[in-house]
Amino acid sequence: MKTVLAVLVLSLCAAPWCGAEPAVEVAPPQIEPDVVYGHKDGLAMTMDVFRPEGEANKAAILFMVSGGWYSRWAPPEQTRAFFGFYLKEGYTVFAVRHGSSPKYTIPEAVSDVRRAVRFVRQNAERFDIDSERIGVTGASAGGHLSLMLGTTGEDGQADAADPLRKVSSRVQAVVALVPPTDLRVAVWDSPDSLPAYRNFPALNLSMDKAEKHSPLVQVTPDDAPTLVMMGGEDKLVPPVHGEWIDEAMTEAKVPHKLVIVPGAGHNLLTPANLTKLQQTMVDWFDEHLLEGEEKE
Repeated sequence: MKTVLAVLVLSLCAAPWCGAEPAVEVAPPQIEPDVVYGHKDGLAMTMDVFRPEGEANKAAILFMVSGGWYSRWAPPEQTRAFFGFYLKEGYTVFAVRHGSSPKYTIPEAVSDVRRAVRFVRQNAERFDIDSERIGVTGASAGGHLSLMLGTTGEDGQADAADPLRKVSSRVQAVVALVPPTDLRVAVWDSPDSLPAYRNFPALNLSMDKAEKHSPLVQVTPDDAPTLVMMGGEDKLVPPVHGEWIDEAMTEAKVPHKLVIVPGAGHNLLTPANLTKLQQTMVDWFDEHLLEGEEKE
């Protein structure tokens, strides 16, 4: 049942038998913009909350607002276009912005989105979601951050000074589109290190940081079930990135699926395949976030 706000309407009637009108239940706003989940250098880190069009299924999807590890603000009504199909299925979606390149680094962006997961979980009742049914998704750099959440989630630290650090950062499902899975290829001088990588200041990393923040390196058996989707003709993030992590997850026995779309480039969701790929993503989240729940 949806969370509701009780609104008290005061009566203007002067007759002694005419008291206040009964409380009226109203639905929460469909979009709650600029929810603050933390602070950095005196500035707020924010997310927009999008509630489903119909009855909520109690599951949450965190959408990583990130391209090239740049994270820009946009009107929520505009951002909504990227994930409206999830809202139609009853999911509550959180559009998460992180500290943006070039000022902030990839390690800092990873830390930010982990905090966002903890914040959503801590405030599950407020957002009318189940704290143990949280999925993450994103494309390109957003896909990389989603994979980092799925492969490096941890339980809360009971002795942490920050109350939010006491909350788990684990997620229960990942959908990553065209994600770079091994950042070391941006540091190595090798055939796999495409010149296009040089256009992203965030990839100016030492080898040890590139390794630590490569999802491929972090794969372990306790990772979240993961769907990876790659473009067969992607020149920016070649499909081999998906093949690498597919092999690692197979070896670690992580529930996962790799989809390589023939002929598709880095802009994976084209009009020709949009409906099919969106359904594949919804099916993955349904399977891993709604399992055991009654579906309409």
